[in-house]
Amino acid sequence: MVNISLCMIVKNEEEVLCQCLDSVKGICDEIIIVDTGSTDSTKEIAKKYTDKVIDFTWVDDFSAARNFAFDQATSSYILWLDADDVLEREEQKKFQKLKEELDDSVDAVSMLYHIAFDEFGNPTFSYRRNRLVKRECCFKWIEPVHEYLDVSGNIIASDIAITHRKSDKSNIDPANDRNLKIYERRLEQGEVFSPRALFYYANELKDHGFYQKAVIYYREFLATRKGWVEDEIRACINMATCYRMLGNAEKEIEALALSIVYDVPRPEVSCRIGDLFKEKHLFRKAIIWYQLAIEIELDDHQGFQQQSYSTWYPHLQLCVCYWQIGEKGLAEEHNQKAKYYRPNDEQVLYNEAFFKAFKEKHVQEKI
Repeated sequence: MVNISLCMIVKNEEEVLCQCLDSVKGICDEIIIVDTGSTDSTKEIAKKYTDKVIDFTWVDDFSAARNFAFDQATSSYILWLDADDVLEREEQKKFQKLKEELDDSVDAVSMLYHIAFDEFGNPTFSYRRNRLVKRECCFKWIEPVHEYLDVSGNIIASDIAITHRKSDKSNIDPANDRNLKIYERRLEQGEVFSPRALFYYANELKDHGFYQKAVIYYREFLATRKGWVEDEIRACINMATCYRMLGNAEKEIEALALSIVYDVPRPEVSCRIGDLFKEKHLFRKAIIWYQLAIEIELDDHQGFQQQSYSTWYPHLQLCVCYWQIGEKGLAEEHNQKAKYYRPNDEQVLYNEAFFKAFKEKHVQEKI
């Protein structure tokens, strides 16, 4: 069985740190908490779990802090988490099994990362991240913000999922513009951004409502032709969102269509094009795109996954579209398919009651 060091960087995480550490303390042999300037009780909480709570002077560089944390590790493998990440009970069992069976020829293990959920607690937005790495490989973190762990060698994909569980307070924290400010200071200093930095800077601009400027940087990123394909596709989707917020439907559909240059249409792209046709009451055209979202088969990849766009959502929209063109049987059929994924969805249940009432009325009229 391998031994594992947990390495974390934290700042003012008193609301969430306990839930994170409670979920992994039974798995990790060593816990290293690097504090970058907390003013709340974060460090006191951390000291209840480990005597390795270390201060690090913040230098506007997440990679520097994470690399420092990794340098303190002594176990054969290093696990990294953020303070608002947790390992649910079933995932803890899977992780323990991985720990017991992991072959030391493995250099890194990727895990699923669930970052958004529906009202029923089902993950709606997920992607993979390299979470567990062999210490002797000396993998390094790259980029000052939106950093990534540069790994290579024998990497295996685990079915273990990490859950991102933020506190309500984090949604209104003024530090939310920290990343944007870091990027802008780097630009002021004359730094030439890497393709990845261009992409993530554009994301920050979009998230802060600077839509026109975000589009400029998405296009600059795409023009490099050096981005990861999943980031290129996401850039097109995010650019479409910017155009929607700017009220430019023509440019929105152009941006969505542009994503097809990089790979087969992602279900999200197909559904959003379908939505545009549906909004114009072009139901037959919308049907083509919603159907494509259901039928397209994607290879297993490391990109963002939004399950709704390949499951219940296109079926629910097909229900509406088929009803509008008079295909009532197909409309009901797709509502039932949507119900398979979301049995308690209000719209699905409303549609079901509507179809039942319609049939009863139709029978009465025949009588």
